Order: sequence, then structure tokens, then C-alpha cells
Amino acid sequence: MRHQCSITVDRGAYADAVTPWEQESWRASALGWVEEQLALRGLRASGDLGVRLRPWSVLVRVPVEGRGAVWFKANPPASAFEGPLTAALARWVPEHVLRPLAVDAGRAWVLLPDGGDLFRTVLAQEPVELHTWEALLGQYARMQRALVPHTHEIERLGVPAARTLDLPEVFDTLLDGSTAPPPETRVRLERLRPRLTDWCAELASLGVQDTLDHADLHDGQLFRPAPDRFTFFDWGDAAVSHPFCSLRIPADKALARYGPQALPRLLDAYLEPWTEPGRTPADLRRAARLGWRLSALSRAASWGRTFPGPSGTPPLSTQGTESLLGLLDEPPF
Repeated sequence: MRHQCSITVDRGAYADAVTPWEQESWRASALGWVEEQLALRGLRASGDLGVRLRPWSVLVRVPVEGRGAVWFKANPPASAFEGPLTAALARWVPEHVLRPLAVDAGRAWVLLPDGGDLFRTVLAQEPVELHTWEALLGQYARMQRALVPHTHEIERLGVPAARTLDLPEVFDTLLDGSTAPPPETRVRLERLRPRLTDWCAELASLGVQDTLDHADLHDGQLFRPAPDRFTFFDWGDAAVSHPFCSLRIPADKALARYGPQALPRLLDAYLEPWTEPGRTPADLRRAARLGWRLSALSRAASWGRTFPGPSGTPPLSTQGTESLLGLLDEPPF
């Protein structure tokens, strides 16, 4: 960028992470693209840059003269779909998501406006009652249901297909590509395969259609622009799968704050938008139990979406294996 600025780099717990930021030519191209996109909108960068480097993304906060900051994000090849998906969601469900300022699909770059306060920041600053989490889950479920007619278009954008009846094959691919599990863990997972097939068949039979699964919907992945209103973002872990696979992560976060007595209210809030004639509350709860277990597959798969190192994309990581073991967890309801 032409203006003089300092750059602060945050590597978190990933000091040795390989990202393209280390390449001077890549940095110059990326920051030049941001400057060009701002200029097209009559805007100019002004201020110091904050860079967040992780194995799965490069994120740059760019202050803009006369208005709030914008955010540049670069994805690795395995999640290059995030920019085009974000743009498509802004057309289909604009009230629920960020509208990108610019997308370069070929380079897996996206430029986003600031979304306001993260829900995580709100939780740290003020008391938040359980009804806020109920509103969050209900809004997210309504968005998922609105996206059901778009699932084939979402897959054509490159979002991984992990449809309910295909999850046993997803499991096989993850396990076959893994060198991380010790022998006893691998045996436990292999013995689970017949039950996994039964779970998927039963879940599909309960009649809730596959749609977009965020796969990592925690309190740092959504903004709260107004009371009981939320903006969902960060779609790099997403898949087309059973919607109920999304429930486990936000419910776990809420349960940690409010205790197990909160779970019935959370379930009711999330499942209510899926109610329709011929689909009983018992059916939906059974489907939620199965989706809770099977969400482990999406989390395990997402750990492989990192910038490739010198030898290419690594096999299933230790974190991915731990996520896969979540299939063995008994749902708390």
C-alpha cells in the first residue's frame, strides 16, 4: 500500500504455520488488490494494518479513511469457495450475512466490511440472557431452511458435499487419509463404521433435507449488530450436509455458560423452524441426537483445509482425529 503504515502480525499458537504471507510478491499483490478495490469505491486505506495468520487463513484488518475498517481474507485451496459462497449468500439470505465488497475467486481472496461487535465481545462486556442464544439458534435454523433450494448451487461453488447418506464415505476418506490415530484408536473408529451407516440411514429417513452446515458456529463466528439479531460469517469450514450437524458447537458454548438446564430451551428454539405436518417433536429430537454425533465428521474434515506445506496438504491432523472421536460421544439429550 502506498501510505506509510506499520504492520502488526498475530500468529497465535501457530508460530510455524506456513502461509503465503511470507512471500513478498504475494503480500504486495494482495495489498495492492485491496487498495484497488477500495479506490473503485472512492475509499482509501489509512492507518496501521493488523495481520492474523493461521494455517487456514490470512486475515488483514485495513483501516479506511472516514469510515470503519475493512477486512481482507485469503483462503487455502481447499476452502477457496468461501468468497463466492459469501457473495451468493448475500444474494439469497441478505438479512443474515455480510455482503462482500469484492471477491477474487481465482485467488481465493475476499474483501469484507466490518460487521460490528462479535458476539464473543458482547458476551465479555455485558450480561446475556439465555433468550439471546435461543434467538441466535432460531435465526440460524431459518436461514438454513431458506437455503435448502440452493444446495446444488452451493455445491457448484466448490463447497464440499457431505450429504447425510454419503457420510460413511466421508468417514472412510478421513480415516484412510490419516496417519495420526494410534492403532487402538483406529480400531475403535473402524468398529464404529456399521453403526455410522445405520445412523445416517435413520437420519435421512426422518425427512429433514440437507442444506448448508457452517460446521464451526461458535461465538467468534457471528456478529451481533442489534439485540437478538445476528450476522453469520466465516464460511471456510462449511459443507452441504444435514442441517442439524450445526447444532453441537453453539449448544456446547451455551451449555458451558448456563448449564445443562438450558438445553431443552436451546433445542426447542433450533428445532421449531423445522416443524411441519407429519414431523413430530420426537422425530426432530431423534434427528438432533443423530446430527449431534455426526457433526464430528464436518469438524474432522475441516482440519485438512490448510495452506499446503512443502510436501502438499497434510493428512488428517491430531486435531482432526480428536474431532472424529466425537462420533463416540453420547449426546446430552
